[in-house]
Amino acid sequence: MDFVGPYGSVIYAPADGVVDIVAKRGGFGNSIEIDHGNDIKTEYAHLDSSLVKVGDIVKRGDKIAIQGNTGRSTGPHLHFEIRANGTAVNPLKYLQ
Repeated sequence: MDFVGPYGSVIYAPADGVVDIVAKRGGFGNSIEIDHGNDIKTEYAHLDSSLVKVGDIVKRGDKIAIQGNTGRSTGPHLHFEIRANGTAVNPLKYLQ
């Protein structure tokens, strides 16, 4: 799911978890992955920068990143994914 917004917008953690990955990842550009337990992970891509590092414990509402336009992106936005048991699922089910 992509969320369009102004370059430099703050990205917040949607739930408690532990930061698994902070890296530049090909077409996703600067990315973060958070493990929320129970085989649920979230991924954030095309970031300008990360405000967290691997191993950080985050709480819902913590600032985790700055929205950008890195990787294969045509404008500033956040690419947001939720994976359950390693499979991408519709984020709307979890965000409602």
